[in-house]
Amino acid sequence: MSRYDRTGSTYSVTRRPDARIAAAIHDALTDMESVANIGAGTGSYETPRTVVAVEPSRVMIDQRTGGSPPAVQATAEHLPLGTGAVDATMAILTVHHWTDLAAGMAEMARVARRRVVVFTWEHEVFSRFWLLREYLPAAAETDARLAVPVRRLTSLLGEDRTVVVPVPVPHDCTDGFGGAYWRRPHLYLEAAAQAGMSLFASTPRRRLEEGLSRLRSDLADGSWQRRHADLARTTHLDLGYRLIVADVG
Repeated sequence: MSRYDRTGSTYSVTRRPDARIAAAIHDALTDMESVANIGAGTGSYETPRTVVAVEPSRVMIDQRTGGSPPAVQATAEHLPLGTGAVDATMAILTVHHWTDLAAGMAEMARVARRRVVVFTWEHEVFSRFWLLREYLPAAAETDARLAVPVRRLTSLLGEDRTVVVPVPVPHDCTDGFGGAYWRRPHLYLEAAAQAGMSLFASTPRRRLEEGLSRLRSDLADGSWQRRHADLARTTHLDLGYRLIVADVG
């Protein structure tokens, strides 16, 4: 059973695509006439030119909206698509779940005639985020285990043909991934939001409870607000999210 068969039931509610992040992803795919979304989940960030989605979890596939491109239940490591089947392949916040990263990236490059686009994050930057640094060191350990170094991805795709683009997170981000609520800390206390984040879902609850209790207390007495007053004037924050664009054709 896929991890998302157990924890992905809230994705269609908490993981809605953010238009500004979508713009960065779609810009990388502007000239592509056909796109395959690998590790597609519920279909976030698919472009109008997405022709097929590949996703291992039936729970996630069943949350795709009507009118979405057809979805095939399969893994990135064994794509059921022909060589050069599409102009581009995309993988959005998914590579950290793959069992064989090298095989999955090789498959993405095999299927794509022209381009591979990967949206991921860099742990070295994200680990400095206040949530992990001040409250959830156990989640920081989980993040270190899950995160795939950007350098490894670029080496697999070919560093000479790869560009890495920072993607700052807007303060009102609508996609509830790990760094989305950096200016809305109360949302990290909500069960539905936690269920949609790998750093919560993959960390034993008992190791999070003390830090979450402190966060709740700090928000109640204003300690968090005083300590992070500068964030109230910040509209975007670099938390290590990166868009990797590789021309493979």
